[in-house]
Order: sequence, then structure tokens, then C-alpha cells
Amino acid sequence: MANANAAVTQNAVAIGLEDLRNNNVDFSLLEEAFGSSSLGIIVVKDLQPKFHELRHRLLSYSSALGNLSQEELEKLESPASKWLVGWSCGKETLKDGRYDNLKGSYYVNCASGFEEQQKAVAEKYPSFPEYTAPNVWPSRELLPGFEATFRELTTLIIDIAALVARACDRYAEANIDGYQKGYLEHVVKTSVSTKARLLHYFPSPESKSTKDTPSESNGDEDDWCATHLDHGCLTGLTSAMFVDEATQIPRIGPSFTPLQELDRSPDPKAGLYIHSRTGAVVKVSIPRDCLAFQTGEALEIITHGKFKAVPHFVRGAKSGVEGGKVARNTLAVFTQPNLWEKVDGKRDFAAFAKEIVEKNH
Repeated sequence: MANANAAVTQNAVAIGLEDLRNNNVDFSLLEEAFGSSSLGIIVVKDLQPKFHELRHRLLSYSSALGNLSQEELEKLESPASKWLVGWSCGKETLKDGRYDNLKGSYYVNCASGFEEQQKAVAEKYPSFPEYTAPNVWPSRELLPGFEATFRELTTLIIDIAALVARACDRYAEANIDGYQKGYLEHVVKTSVSTKARLLHYFPSPESKSTKDTPSESNGDEDDWCATHLDHGCLTGLTSAMFVDEATQIPRIGPSFTPLQELDRSPDPKAGLYIHSRTGAVVKVSIPRDCLAFQTGEALEIITHGKFKAVPHFVRGAKSGVEGGKVARNTLAVFTQPNLWEKVDGKRDFAAFAKEIVEKNH
């Protein structure tokens, strides 16, 4: 059982952006971050100022999206992609079979070359609409600047992911016989399967019934985002933005402005939890001015198990503010191989992803 009450808090391994750019990353640091006894996560610090502006703006848009009318949200849905493009809420089931209405997601196939190759890839892989369906964007009148902000931030995150991948390649080339030089960096840079997920965890329902909220009495708290492994290579994660939507009503249209961010979560238990190799549940905080990168199953296979994917879950925030309505917004960017790229000697990513989906559903 995932128990946030019993979790310990631990800082993730951190590395400076310039050290990544200059190939100045000790292998021991990568082993500590991603290796056999690691938490499977690394934090990149000293980011360019543009990152902070883009993060604040895009995570503010997340609250604006979550507060659109049902009619407007339905226009942003993509049933053809199995709700893995555009807006999605209440489509996933939690482990107890309930539909997840606690968070909304906005998915974008965010690789810079996706639009150019979308039709050709869709024709080649007709059974993978979740990777090949065209993007859906809100109108510029509804959320001006949303698409441009989304594209700029995700491109920046992919560029930094490529630097992390390059460091992993250097390690793998030195420690894995026959490892293809530069393979992971190539995958991250050239993939059109990379997907971003902008998340809006709605303010906690007023009701405390087990029907509406995860149970805390039994310590099983990963219902907020059930324990899982990412199945890509490296998942880029921003720190969460906490917003009191009782004091700030997210605006849409020309009057949209970024929201004021709370200094901290009103609920100290809210956040990212990782199941460590020893079986402990560890809460990991991502500093606001940093990016985190988490390992996925494809990375574990590509590195012959040298770097491990880790089970993790997310716990939403209880308000903790009298009359408050605290939402949690964050962004995840899943760098995934192209569907035709090999993840091992037998399977390309298409076959691998299909196995994962069938296992999970």
C-alpha cells in the first residue's frame, strides 16, 4: 500500500545545466540518480530565465482550462485518440474502478516535427491514434498565447532532456558492450512520439466521503494518480504550481493574466512519491526553479537495466485554507522513441508500447 503518512522526504540528485552542456557529469552522479539503488530522478538547476516565465504562464493556463465550461471543454476532446490528445477528464479509471474526476489533463504531441510527419506516421501506424492523432488547440480568442507558450516550454524541456540523454549515452557507452553511440540522445532529439501532459488537479471536493476522495484511513493514498511506471525514456517534470482559485478566478479571453502562485502547498503531503528500491515510499520535492527528469521503462531496456524505471504516484492537495479552493498544476513531458525505433533486439517502440497498454488495461 502506498502510504503518504509514512513517507520520508528526500532531495533528488541535482546537476547544473552548464555541467550538462559541457559534458561535465560524473558517472557516479548518474548512478546515484538512475542506478540500481536510486530514486530514478535527477534535478537540473540553474536554468535560463525564460524557463521560469514560461512555466508560470503555462501552469496558469492549466487553471484557466480546468475552469472552462463543459461545452468548451468538449470541443477540445479527441475521442479518436482515445482521449490522449487534447482535454481529458473522467476517462481514466483508478485502481478501485472509479473514474478519475480529480484531475484534468491536456495532452499535446509536442515534438517540433510532429505536424510535418503526422499524416505519414498515422498511415503507417493506423492502430496507434494516441501517438498519431492531430493536436487539438483552444481558439486564440479563448486562450490567447496558449499554443505558443506550450510549444516554447516543451521545446525547451526536450532540449534539456537531450542533454540528460547525452550524459546517459556517455555512461552507457563506457559500461555496456555494443551500446550504439549517441543512441538515447538521437531518440530524444528526433522522436515525433514525444507527448506532453498539462495537468490540473482540481481543488479537493468538499465531501469527505470515500465516493469522492481517496481514503486516508487505510493509508492507501495513491488514488490521486495511481502508482505506475512511465514507459518512455526520460520524463521531464516541472515543479507544481499551487493556486487558490477562491481568491483568483482564472480568466479567459483577452483578459487572461498569469495567476499568483502560493508560496507553498497548503497540504505538506501533496506531491510526487516514489517507491524506492528498499520498498520505502519517498516524497521528492522539485524546486520551483528546477526541472526534474524521471526514468521510464524504455530507458531501462535501452540501458540493459543499468538505469532503472521507478514506480511513482502523485497525491493532490487538500485546501488547508479556510474557504480556499487550492488547485495543483504541473507539466510532464514524456520523451518517447519513434514508433519504429528499436528498444531492444526484438521490439520496436510500437510493439513495446502495445504490450504496456495491454498490460495496464
